Amino acid sequence: MFETVYVTGDMHGSLERLYDKGFRRLKSGDVLIICGDFGYIFDGGKTEKQVIDYLATRRFVTAFLDGTHDNMNTINRARVTYWHGGMVHRIKGNLIHLMRGQIFEIEGNSFFTFGGGESTDKDMRLEQGFWWREEEPTPFEMAEGAKRLDEAGCKVDYIITHEPPSLVKSAILLRRGSSDRVNKLNGYFQEIGNSCDFRHWYFGSLHEDRVITPRHTCVFRETLAIPPKE
Repeated sequence: MFETVYVTGDMHGSLERLYDKGFRRLKSGDVLIICGDFGYIFDGGKTEKQVIDYLATRRFVTAFLDGTHDNMNTINRARVTYWHGGMVHRIKGNLIHLMRGQIFEIEGNSFFTFGGGESTDKDMRLEQGFWWREEEPTPFEMAEGAKRLDEAGCKVDYIITHEPPSLVKSAILLRRGSSDRVNKLNGYFQEIGNSCDFRHWYFGSLHEDRVITPRHTCVFRETLAIPPKE
């Protein structure tokens, strides 16, 4: 079955995102990859369960990376299985979580995925009971990602993450006039970018739709099609 792969940014559990034109154009056999902060698995409410049931029964696949607004306790309880060559959490039906440091082969293209981040509002969310330590990747997960890239000859078609590499993040924050807030995960991604051959990198954490460099795109509300390999 022919599949078109699309990538979009943080959804944060917004119901209106399920009705925008990018989402509505998805058809049977397509794959939508969300660059973290899926947000529909957060507090376990009735509306969340309805959205999960809705996405699980679509004819397309919704595949999300985790960010800093996803309930990792719930996600990590889901069944682990293989999908297109990498490990996923099967949330329900056609709704899956792309685990960190995996490489997926879809329609001739290879995708390295790595979710996670570091909440800037951690203290406030701790008080509300909505912060999960697992949002920050472990050394084991980083080593696993590096191992899989090494096994692939340090060459993939696309890299999809929640956070960007450190130099890209610093450039965006400098343009905004914001303070620089790079962390160890950004540094890890910078090392990956320096050592790997890739066509393009998509990330979502900084909430804008903008091409940052010829090989780095920040995606938020847009839904971008990934061309199949010729």
